[in-house]
Amino acid sequence: MPVETKEWACAVKVGTIWTEPNSAREIDNPGISNPVLLVEWLEALQYKERLALCNENRVQTQLLYGEPVLLEEIEGEWAKVIAIWQPSKKDSRGYPGWIPLSQIKPAGQVNYKGIARVSSTKAQLWDLQHNPLLVLPFNTILPIISEGEVFYTVHTPHGKALLSKGQAQFALSLMQLPKKSADEAVALGEKYLDLPYLWGGMSPYGYDCSGFSYNMLKACGYIIPRDASDQAKMGEEIPIHDPSLWKKGDLIFFANDEGTGSVRHVGFYYGNGQLLHSHSTGKTVEILVLAESKLEKEICAVRRYAV
Repeated sequence: MPVETKEWACAVKVGTIWTEPNSAREIDNPGISNPVLLVEWLEALQYKERLALCNENRVQTQLLYGEPVLLEEIEGEWAKVIAIWQPSKKDSRGYPGWIPLSQIKPAGQVNYKGIARVSSTKAQLWDLQHNPLLVLPFNTILPIISEGEVFYTVHTPHGKALLSKGQAQFALSLMQLPKKSADEAVALGEKYLDLPYLWGGMSPYGYDCSGFSYNMLKACGYIIPRDASDQAKMGEEIPIHDPSLWKKGDLIFFANDEGTGSVRHVGFYYGNGQLLHSHSTGKTVEILVLAESKLEKEICAVRRYAV
């Protein structure tokens, strides 16, 4: 059923955007519920089921709590949405896909004084009586209604709530997040070493390669495209054949057919010929020596978003 396009917001701590309403399998039920059971879902997925999220084109991306989407269509218990904070060539407005209708709510209008971005790996959200409400993942952004000594009062899909100022960064808006250095983006990425890869992942429960680069740079004030193939076309172009020009925090891109095919991977240059990246299904966020690795022959672009 088509609907009049309007803004809604993710109402679970991490919502997965699927390719089609029938993309989720029975084993994925914990991941499409509200409240979402992320740990239970991911622990149940063995290598074969995780790989199928990619190889069978089941998952597109993920949303963080409170992240806005445009609602385009409702089909049974599913909603077709556009993730407007995730630039993509798939749609000029943002990243498209389907999410359970139960995992989003109408955004509503609110007068806010700025935004709070969760700067810790995870942060507790409290209701106004200081009861635990929800665990927020890194990079969750919520509008600030008022400010006290210890807490921001924020607007959420569950109404007014409290977020510790010690676990959040203030900005006037998403586009006015303070710009930080490329070194700081890498330092943030180091916090997730050994985190298992998740296709489509956009949270501390699992990142894919471009979700990893997107989120670390977002935390440093840079909103870049969601997918590696789009990221490789933006930013400042750096020569690929002279590694002496590469700087820590540059994004290195890799393509099939020894760098001549389609872009398939991205990671941060770590300096000294090394790569910090979320590797692939079955592997984790790691630091890799590029020399003599398979990836060394697949380098196709280097881009600089932060200095």
